[in-house]
Amino acid sequence: MPLSHIARHGCLTLSGFQIKLYVRGPGHLCIEDGCGAERRSLRIPKINSLRRITIIGDDGYLTLSALKWLADVEVSLTFLDRLGRVLFVAGPTAPSDARLRRAQGLSLTNGVGLEISRTLIQAKLEGQERLVRTTLGDSASADLIARLRGKLEAADRAEGIRVLEAHAAIAYFGAWRDVLVRWP
Repeated sequence: MPLSHIARHGCLTLSGFQIKLYVRGPGHLCIEDGCGAERRSLRIPKINSLRRITIIGDDGYLTLSALKWLADVEVSLTFLDRLGRVLFVAGPTAPSDARLRRAQGLSLTNGVGLEISRTLIQAKLEGQERLVRTTLGDSASADLIARLRGKLEAADRAEGIRVLEAHAAIAYFGAWRDVLVRWP
């Protein structure tokens, strides 16, 4: 993967066998991943736009100097096994902002949390409705999801939003029932 990709997105996903992260030379993080002839290697300087590394695999190594390098440049690291289970997470530490913690705590009682939930579920249901209508061609399920989405504005408690989301999920995943899974 070219450094330009990291510069644009700030994240890097590593997978395959014998994944390696170590430090060489004057503070460069060296990375190797991939399978067989499809191996790749990358050398990243400390001055970069990398913000997150995700490792998917369960063999290889990560040195302590690589962990220190990641901490020094404030890069978070997530390590998942091949089934997607989280094995390890590390991230940059930052001073705690009391104002932010207070605002987050109050959001449960002042309506802000409810509005955030409503906005997120609204966007989710719009995407599900669009996919079911255009890709799966199931207008009945898409119409049901749209009706449930329309009821979000009237929901005055988080439980109401969750119930609407759950009913929309039944319609959404029901629309997939006749889709064949084709394995390569």
